[in-house]
Amino acid sequence: MASYDFVTVNVFTDERFGGNPLAVLPDATGLTDAQMQAIAAEFNLSETTFVLPPDNPQHHARVRIFSRKSEMPFAGHPNVGTGFVLATIAGDPPEHYTFEEIAGLVRVHILRDANRQISGARIAAPRSLSIDIGIPVEVVAGCASLSPDDIATLSHTPLVASVGTPFVLAEVASVEALSRARPDLSAFRSAADEFAGMDGRFALYLYAWMPGDERRIRARMFAPLGGTPEDPATGSAAATLAALLTSIAPGDNVDLSYAIEQGVEMGRPSLILASAVKTGEGPVSASVAGSCVPVSRGTLVV
Repeated sequence: MASYDFVTVNVFTDERFGGNPLAVLPDATGLTDAQMQAIAAEFNLSETTFVLPPDNPQHHARVRIFSRKSEMPFAGHPNVGTGFVLATIAGDPPEHYTFEEIAGLVRVHILRDANRQISGARIAAPRSLSIDIGIPVEVVAGCASLSPDDIATLSHTPLVASVGTPFVLAEVASVEALSRARPDLSAFRSAADEFAGMDGRFALYLYAWMPGDERRIRARMFAPLGGTPEDPATGSAAATLAALLTSIAPGDNVDLSYAIEQGVEMGRPSLILASAVKTGEGPVSASVAGSCVPVSRGTLVV
């Protein structure tokens, strides 16, 4: 039997039991794919990361991300949390990390507080914004147990977009309507069958604007088919949303930032700082940042 150290952290929060929990294995050398998937299922968190030596020695690590049921090409809170963990356990950490992932290279900038203590990380999404198919309002409303009238379509209709991992993005008419959303598993299954291009995930990211604040958003993410009925904080979806909103903003050169609250309805409030840049007709790039809080550490016997 072999033993592997692990650390758990809460990501996108500065509160001990807020945010989105993450398990990190800082040295997963020797684990098989099946073992990684089994460990992720054992932790039973939305994601678990496994840090391996990089293929390119100029990079810092190869990071594999597993949900309870499958491997992910990219995800936001696992990268923020993994960067935080690696920096806190390093004797003299670099200010930047480069992670190799299925979706591409992920650049991580370590954040420090006023006392120069490591407090979190900012990551750049590995891909620029891509927009895929539209999703009917009725399908989105059915998945969220809402009325079609609760789905706003003035800025954009529901659609599939990605900066590394695809999500269905849909605006909800109010925070009150957003709070009423509940995932309907049968509707999700039907949607996944109808829109097979999402590899069976059909992850739905709903958002509403906070009253009186054009840069503050409340969001919720449902992915019951992937083992996550609701996620407390979804950095990759937040980055995708920031990129989408920036892409449709007027002007050729636009740099916008958003404060996205998530997890409120779950009792695990999170704050994701998402930014995106549009330059002329070029691609729209996005990043997300947030704080992290260490929770536990231990050893797995495999």
